[in-house]
Amino acid sequence: MNKKVFLQDLGHKDYKETWDYQELLFQQILDLKIRNRREELRLETPNYFLLVEHPHVYTLGKSGNLQNLLASEQELTKKGASFYKINRGGDITYHGPGQIVGYPILDLDNFFTDIHKYLRFLEEMVILTLREYGLKAERSKGETGVWLDVGTPFARKICAMGVRASRWVTMHGFALNVNADLGYFDLMIPCGIKDKAVTSLNVELGTQEVNMEEVKEKLLYHFNSLFEAEILKQKTPA
Repeated sequence: MNKKVFLQDLGHKDYKETWDYQELLFQQILDLKIRNRREELRLETPNYFLLVEHPHVYTLGKSGNLQNLLASEQELTKKGASFYKINRGGDITYHGPGQIVGYPILDLDNFFTDIHKYLRFLEEMVILTLREYGLKAERSKGETGVWLDVGTPFARKICAMGVRASRWVTMHGFALNVNADLGYFDLMIPCGIKDKAVTSLNVELGTQEVNMEEVKEKLLYHFNSLFEAEILKQKTPA
């Protein structure tokens, strides 16, 4: 099994460009797996982990309800935001500046073939990271992602998740609010859940800004530990 994971920090990048790049890497891995099976080869399939910060954008999963977007096309344009229907699971999600978005593009045949375990590991990576900032983050039964004050009237989501998988190859991933402008969440019903609030790490810590690079390092440390991976930094494409 190949547990090497190539890390690419894409910096600030347009959502559609990043989505196209994800699809490219995803398809390359799928093609190699099909070739291995067809030609009875044992070529190693690569694994990737993309980190990125997007301009304001709303995305709707394939099982989502467009009514959960509360703004018109004109209102989105006025707010400098774009909108895409995409092929991950889940409902509507917002991405924007101050948010760490992670896209692990992994061949789970290199780790374990269990999508539920994969999602729980991604959640655990975030939970352990937030614990380092003194926050008790948790899962909420029946709701993917990471939350605070679960089971109380003050429950709030700090990290959204949605993945797609084919032949055990994953794409899409998680969005952790670090220094996010929470006003953009008012234009939607986050993940289609009406009675829960959304929060950001800087809000919870009562500070204006949290060091994004420090949070990334903590996420990667826990990813490496949970997946028993070897992370190799790779030059990002032009």
